[in-house]
Amino acid sequence: MTTTLYDLERDDLAIVLEGEPRYRVDQVWDGLHRQLRPVDDLTTLPKSLRARLTEQVPVALQIEAESVSDGGDTRKLLWRLSGGAAVETVLMLYPDRATVCISTQAGCAMGCTFCATGQAGFERHLSVGEIVEQVIEAARRAAPRRVSNIVFMGEPLANYDATWAAVERLHGAVGISARHLTLSTVGIVPGIRRLAGESLPVNLAVSLHAANDRLRNELVPINRRYPLSALAAVCSEYLDAKGRRLSFEWAMIDGVNDRDTDARELAAFARGLRAHVNLIPLNPTPGYPVRGTPRSRVADFRDRLIELGVNATIRHNRGTDIDAACGQLRANHEVRIRARR
Repeated sequence: MTTTLYDLERDDLAIVLEGEPRYRVDQVWDGLHRQLRPVDDLTTLPKSLRARLTEQVPVALQIEAESVSDGGDTRKLLWRLSGGAAVETVLMLYPDRATVCISTQAGCAMGCTFCATGQAGFERHLSVGEIVEQVIEAARRAAPRRVSNIVFMGEPLANYDATWAAVERLHGAVGISARHLTLSTVGIVPGIRRLAGESLPVNLAVSLHAANDRLRNELVPINRRYPLSALAAVCSEYLDAKGRRLSFEWAMIDGVNDRDTDARELAAFARGLRAHVNLIPLNPTPGYPVRGTPRSRVADFRDRLIELGVNATIRHNRGTDIDAACGQLRANHEVRIRARR
């Protein structure tokens, strides 16, 4: 795989800039990460040096399509990578800030039955640079708002080394607080254990969706390898190590995991871990015919969890009409461009 611009660590950049004054490394590094500028806009550099950088270490992402929803406040970016793989990034704008959901893989191997990304299958892991560059590109589009929250999607713990290197880069070089970085996982137990030993206190969101092994085996197949007992144990380790509140994501599926028995099982699982539950009305995907729970029943389910002593909220979905909401990301060649930047 080709080494791209944001794959370079600072020492790698120094090698690329060998023969240039030493201060050039700081100029390029800070220009790319703190100032969020493309190479062509680094006007403190000679034009010949900018041309050499562009030729030797090209960017990783080529824009293929951009879809817009919510009056321009939600944008889905489809990128083409080297070798032909495609990934998506979602940028959500708010009055004074922005949130970015980024891909850590092209496709996903976890096979969750209701998730479009899982239905698409797995193509390859992303490199550090391919992950970081998504944030840089989104931050440029978000300006003058600052990107304050980043959510790592796909299955970041299956691509652990590149994901964690990207976390460290975004924290150290771009300047985003670790407390505003969230890793979303279906429950890769060894990855959560590694995460508990890291120095940065990132957030952990576990896509739970069922609180008994029989149903979770069906909805989230990795549960057969890492059942709920193992997941609870490692989440407890993470909680002890970090002292950070866990989040459990729960996609509300009509008649499947929205019954009172499901609420009681979820409450029992979440209470012991002092976890917050984030309820997500199921978004439509082409390969899963079951409907999402009606909004009124989602509210009833939340209220029942609160009665049972669990902190629970309902996520407000954005970008459903452009397949940018939770569970809908699925890069393909047939994306219809609704709006261009």
